[in-house]
Amino acid sequence: MARQRLGQHFLYDAGWRERIARAIRVSGHDLERVGDDREPFCWIEIGAGHGEMTEYIARTGAPLYAVELDPPLVARLQQLAASFPNLTVVHGDVLETDLAAIADRRRIKLYGNLPYYITSPILHRFFEHAARIDEIHIVIQLEVAFRLVARPGTRDYGYLSVLTQFYSRPAIALKLPPGAFRPPPEVGSALVSMQLPGERAKLAIEDDAGFLDFVKLCFAQKRKTLVNNLRGLADAASVRERLAELNLPSQARAEELSVAELASLYRKLRSSGAGRTVPVPAEFE
Repeated sequence: MARQRLGQHFLYDAGWRERIARAIRVSGHDLERVGDDREPFCWIEIGAGHGEMTEYIARTGAPLYAVELDPPLVARLQQLAASFPNLTVVHGDVLETDLAAIADRRRIKLYGNLPYYITSPILHRFFEHAARIDEIHIVIQLEVAFRLVARPGTRDYGYLSVLTQFYSRPAIALKLPPGAFRPPPEVGSALVSMQLPGERAKLAIEDDAGFLDFVKLCFAQKRKTLVNNLRGLADAASVRERLAELNLPSQARAEELSVAELASLYRKLRSSGAGRTVPVPAEFE
């Protein structure tokens, strides 16, 4: 039985499980060979549930760590582990789980059917280990999926878009109907696949946390211009001058700038003496 407080919606439909397995290359029709990778890797599954996708991944033969918070489901997963020596069940909360310690110097591939209400905190947790992760595949609310892949100048483009694209190259691999789950959610869902690294690999950013705090400030009030949103960081004339140096209009809004342009603006403001301490808006804290 699903627990409402945990945001549980289990992937009930076998057909959709197979389509996800093929999309992340763990289907029996297209098994990913463990020995093909240049470096040792492991899978970490977040919110393994009843093991709906766990068995697919375990059958690849790669080391798999299934992280699950709900004790009854942990017991069921441990029964499954008896059939797969490469499967280790980890009882814990992903927001408190040390992914690097689990991987133990191996590269990481992540899969998760995430509780919709904490998608953003979980993504932040994943990206803390971006240097160790090769790919992330998550089933999330469709509306949030659109935000992860949104491009500048579109309605869905915002802080979460920049965060995701800074660290990865996201794409919507599948759209899933509510009927694929039990109980069915009230909204559509999507499988988003992210390959790492993202834009970060091409940008000269020395302080990830400082840059992301800057991006939060840029998007603090989406309808306002960057000049207005950055008033607590730099005077208006300075921001306009830096925008002009980047050939950007003085009335530009954050939603109009690419990840690379936001990074360039951040570097210029830092080099001019602004931005040493970024005041993070309360809604992002």
